[in-house]
Amino acid sequence: MKKILLPLAAALTLLASCTQPAPVADKALTPTMGWSSWNTYHININEQLIREQADAMASTPLKDAGYEYINIDDGYFGRRDSVDGHLLIHPEKFPNGLRPLVDYIHGLGLKAGIYTDAGDNTCASAQGAEWGDPWGVGSGIWGHDQQDMDFWFVDCAFDFIKIDYCGGSHIQGLGFCKNEQERYTAISEAMAAAAQKAGRDDLRMNICRWAFPGTWAKDVSGSWRTTGDIWCNWGSVRNIIAENLYLSAYATPGHYNDMDMLEVGRGLTVEEDKTHFGMWCIMNSPLLIGCDMRNIAPEAMELMCNKELIALNQDAAYQQAYVVKKTDGCWILVKDLEQLYGKKRAVALYNPTDEEHTLELSFADVDLAGTVSVRDVFEHADLPEAEGQMTVTVPAHGTRIYALEAEHRTERTLYEAETAYFPTYQELRNNAVEKSGVYTAKQNCSGGYAACYVGCSNENELQFRNVRSLKGGSYDLTIAYLTAEDRVMDVTVNGLSVATPTVNSGSWQDVATVTVPVTLQKGDNVIAISNPTTWAPDIDYIRLEKK
Repeated sequence: MKKILLPLAAALTLLASCTQPAPVADKALTPTMGWSSWNTYHININEQLIREQADAMASTPLKDAGYEYINIDDGYFGRRDSVDGHLLIHPEKFPNGLRPLVDYIHGLGLKAGIYTDAGDNTCASAQGAEWGDPWGVGSGIWGHDQQDMDFWFVDCAFDFIKIDYCGGSHIQGLGFCKNEQERYTAISEAMAAAAQKAGRDDLRMNICRWAFPGTWAKDVSGSWRTTGDIWCNWGSVRNIIAENLYLSAYATPGHYNDMDMLEVGRGLTVEEDKTHFGMWCIMNSPLLIGCDMRNIAPEAMELMCNKELIALNQDAAYQQAYVVKKTDGCWILVKDLEQLYGKKRAVALYNPTDEEHTLELSFADVDLAGTVSVRDVFEHADLPEAEGQMTVTVPAHGTRIYALEAEHRTERTLYEAETAYFPTYQELRNNAVEKSGVYTAKQNCSGGYAACYVGCSNENELQFRNVRSLKGGSYDLTIAYLTAEDRVMDVTVNGLSVATPTVNSGSWQDVATVTVPVTLQKGDNVIAISNPTTWAPDIDYIRLEKK
């Protein structure tokens, strides 16, 4: 008799919460589009500069393309009032305070964003006045959560806030702030209270912890930084994309992985700019321009106003593109368009290497069949219809992105482990100690990564969510794994145990497979791999074949 790991009611609840397509959110919950002052100006900002940037957004094609937030980053602080601790604004940079500036931005039909730090000092002053901006010392939100939130959102009427953690790290070292989840949750609750006072339900918050903070982030914020700060060079852009290749399962409607501000128009090559912007779009990152909007080069303006690319980012299916396969050092990614499991999909062929590559895109690999219409979204051009596959040449550091519409949508058969979900996933602390899974680059894995440190607790299971069967029925489930020692994996389908094979591939680099029979229900299913007491093997992918 098969072991039941969850009571039936609990299993059905898990299935309903994990597998059903999320309800369609309204447009307010699409990734944020706007501008931020930090990349170009750092702390060298003032009221006139912000006004001129707002004017530039409103008077160029940017506003019509969907950009609307003017975000004031670090550098506006003026310390705190010595009597009641009220946040002061820099008297020379912003002599009129913030509310008149917010009103000016709103008057242009735009929205206004502001910045703070979860700790005592801001990032520009986190090391103290002798190392950074003296005006930011003591200006962080620590100890002033509700006071500052009321100031920004009730008194000043801001629409967005970015919350950094340089001062939080400083406090953490002193022993005052040891838990990011608790800290950001408290800030979020203060923001919610301010929103209620202001009669607002459309405020946005961004967590800037410079790494994926944990699955808790979706409960307190609309977006969260997944990496360290971006820099205007190809290596930085490439590394940020590499990390977000395995985070697609953690983006949901209204909650997005933030790949940091855009460096488009600041010195990358044309192909690198296209890759940078295109991959930010198809991976559903917020789009925050980082250059001086008063003098954007024509080619950069055209790229950032490409409405077909932006449509991928703002699409109503709210899906981050996920990894399909890796070939010749290049990746193929895909996402649904307009509706989940429909016949319209966007695909990216991404080449981070230093050489040109010619790639074969098999439509079967992206779950499409029959005649496929192909739209080049960079070039705004319809290509000849195709069947079976298409050949694409991608230059070094380049990306080609297409919107596809097929006669038929087929069942997905291959699920790379980097598209699966760890309920415990985080990047802030040692995962072995925390018993949380990680994704590790491994050359022999079909998608380029393996899911590692699976198991060792009931919570740390690798969940393949939204495993969709058109009719339900019997399947062969093949699991590709890596382990240099005998390890046991518990395989469950919709909360019910189906197999507990002991496996050994011979090394941590060699991939082997095991196949077990499973039964899927019609619609969405959850296939999970774990071990509640010790570590399971690393996982490369799962494959399903209908019997």
